[in-house]
Amino acid sequence: MAPYRNLADLPQLIPVFPLDGALLLPGGELPLQIFEPRYLNMVDDAMAGDRVIGMIQTRGGSRARPMLSPVGCLGRITSYAETTDGRYLITLTGVCRFQTGEELDLRMPYRQVRAAYEKFGDDLDRDEDAEVGEAARARFATALKTYLNRRELDIDWETANVAPIEALVNSLCMGLPFEPAEKQAFLEAPDLEGRFEVLTTLLEIDASEPDDERPNLQ
Repeated sequence: MAPYRNLADLPQLIPVFPLDGALLLPGGELPLQIFEPRYLNMVDDAMAGDRVIGMIQTRGGSRARPMLSPVGCLGRITSYAETTDGRYLITLTGVCRFQTGEELDLRMPYRQVRAAYEKFGDDLDRDEDAEVGEAARARFATALKTYLNRRELDIDWETANVAPIEALVNSLCMGLPFEPAEKQAFLEAPDLEGRFEVLTTLLEIDASEPDDERPNLQ
C-alpha cells in the first residue's frame, strides 16, 4: 500500500467506477472482475499511475449517465491479474472516503471527479483494535444470527467471534445482501461506531419484518 499518512498525499483527481451494490470501506478489500472496455481502459490508466480508483454508487439520473452519490471510497489496486479472454481480476483495498466534487469532462471513456477528503481524515488513522461493549456485541450477535437464519446464510462463527470488530463489521457491510441505499448508509456513517449501530439496526429490522416491509433509505 502507498504510505498515505495524511490527506495531502491523496490524489485530488480520481477515476470513478459507479457500481450500485458494490461497497468499499476504508481497510476493506473488494474483488472486482473488469470486462467493459471503458473500465479496462480505466484500470490500465490506474496501473500506469497512482493505482487508485474511486468506488461509488449512483442516485438516479439517466441509465447512460446516472448521477453519482455524494460519498464514495478511494481504493488502491493491491491485486491484479489478466485472464486469457482479456478480463482483469483486481482487488481494491479501501484507503479513504471522499465527497464527490466537480466532475471533469476530459473526453475519457470513464468518469473522473475531484475528490474532497477533508471530512474523512480519520479514515487514515483508524483504530483497528477498537472494541464495543459486551451488551452491544451481544445485541449484534443475536441480530446477526436471526438475520442469517432467516435468509439461510451462514458465516464462519469461530472466526467471527475472535475477529477485530472493524474487520468483522466491514466484511459484513460489504458482503451481506443489503440494498444499495443501505450500503450507502454504511459508507456515510461518521465512524466505526456509527457503522456498527447502523448495521445492528438494519439486521434487527430485516430479521423481524417481511420482505415487502423492509425500509427504503432513499
